[in-house]
Amino acid sequence: MVAAFTGQQYQCTTDEAYQTCSKGTTSVQVLIGTQPRPAVLSLQATGAAAEAAAALVEFAPQALELAHVNPRGTIVDWLKQQSGKAGGTTTAGNWTVEFSTESGTDQPGAILTLTDKLCKVDCGAE
Repeated sequence: MVAAFTGQQYQCTTDEAYQTCSKGTTSVQVLIGTQPRPAVLSLQATGAAAEAAAALVEFAPQALELAHVNPRGTIVDWLKQQSGKAGGTTTAGNWTVEFSTESGTDQPGAILTLTDKLCKVDCGAE
């Protein structure tokens, strides 16, 4: 999956639990593991909550496509409906989808986290 992001000019790094690919104020983190698809995928945008949420809406379609996540359209449509909200949770296909914003912290922004409901082993970072 990292190759797909690298091909789109993202800068990718790996730590103990995640592969992270960034471009500008947006990034995607993918939980490393042996699962057939990522157990956890986190899309992030930094900045003031409203601006970060808007950037996340712009970023999500391409990021979800590169990560081979479906149903992309359902997830992006739901994300658009979260505009102005501090957070929310929904289900789309086999994914639990959570949106949240951070403000008043040293790293304000917006986060969209997808967790594979079918995952049985190594489904979260240690």
